[in-house]
Amino acid sequence: MATFDTKLTGGTVHLPSGPAQVDIGITDGRIAGIGVTGDAGQTIDCTGLDILPGVIDTQVHFREPGLEHKEDLATGSIAAVMGGVTAVFEMPNTKPATDTEDAIADKLARAKGRMYCDHAFYVGATARNANHLAELERLPGTAGVKIFMGSSTGDLLVSEDDDLLRVLRSGQRRVAIHAEDEMRMIAREGERVSGDPASHPVWRDDESALLATRRILRLARQAGRRVHVLHVTTPAELEVLGANKDIASCEVTPQHLTLAGEDAYPRLGTHAQMNPPIRSGAHRDGLWYWLNQGVPDVIGSDHAPHTVEEKARTYPATPSGMPGVQTLLPLLLNHVAEGRLTLQRLIDLTSAGAQRIFGLVGKGRIAFGYDADFTVVDLKRRWTVEESWLASRAGWSPFTGDTLTGRPIGTIVRGRTAMWEAELVGAALGAPVRFESTAFRGG
Repeated sequence: MATFDTKLTGGTVHLPSGPAQVDIGITDGRIAGIGVTGDAGQTIDCTGLDILPGVIDTQVHFREPGLEHKEDLATGSIAAVMGGVTAVFEMPNTKPATDTEDAIADKLARAKGRMYCDHAFYVGATARNANHLAELERLPGTAGVKIFMGSSTGDLLVSEDDDLLRVLRSGQRRVAIHAEDEMRMIAREGERVSGDPASHPVWRDDESALLATRRILRLARQAGRRVHVLHVTTPAELEVLGANKDIASCEVTPQHLTLAGEDAYPRLGTHAQMNPPIRSGAHRDGLWYWLNQGVPDVIGSDHAPHTVEEKARTYPATPSGMPGVQTLLPLLLNHVAEGRLTLQRLIDLTSAGAQRIFGLVGKGRIAFGYDADFTVVDLKRRWTVEESWLASRAGWSPFTGDTLTGRPIGTIVRGRTAMWEAELVGAALGAPVRFESTAFRGG
């Protein structure tokens, strides 16, 4: 009879082969057996619950260093595990930006002993560091390179073709892209109406997104480099991306799948303002069409918190972005409950897809030898999102007051319970995510 550190019992386990009523044994933070019968030092009863592979959020902004009044690595990671997320990829637009080896090392040092979920950090591409990105992207703990084609300031804006090509030709890993056309947005600034955030998607229109997406695909082919287009908001982009799967993967967000501008802007005001924008109900329905065609590879939250005070300014002097890491899985579970999404597709978009396109080591599925990362959910639990549940320093969500079906019950990171029944458990033991591309450098 085997002896395990921990055993999960009684739950429906979602294996690569499908759901099964089996027990899971965990030893030294990894899955040591599926369908086991041995003793364990700790047993976690999951009767009536579903055990999913640990949810991976591949786009968050935790704001540290430099913007800690909005969020920091600790509070952001608490929000993540409270929402059932076991690992995050964090973005480089901090102050200073994460665009050097020292900046990456600083973030990894700040995360140690403070983050409850596992983590990796993107390197921000600049015209200045373009020739060094091949080395930077292979540093342990890095998720790869991020390009802001629009919607950024200072050095992290890379909008000229020559600079974009230099970035794409430096390195081999898949490059994450914020695809909005900077020149078109500058030309259309007059479309913004003071005090009316509903003019945000008029300014940053469909064409701004589609132009940039077509452009980065052309440059990616020219450079021979794979790209990953973030937070896609238009059906037209997904159609184009679906025809270019040999070089392009892509992401959609829960908020673009859930909110429609006709309701969101009158009801939420600037709390609905983000980049790329929340668009119409027809756009939202179009995203669902292409999601059901299999085009999006992952769902990321684009968790981008700002304070209530910052959001209370008059548009367009308001920052774009909304918290989302904690509500990513609850919103998707509600879409499952309402028949828009299957649980199998949810798992692919939140774990297996990330493993497949980013080359994660030991994550993304429930299999022997993999990290013991699990998201335990109650598919039938009906509950209301309350402000008191939110862990982000921002303290608000566009989904506060919404009643959902399906709730994260437990977050287990490498065999250690980080959250159970809406309570934070244990210490902050998050560690850097490992990637195939950095594994032989000690990653």
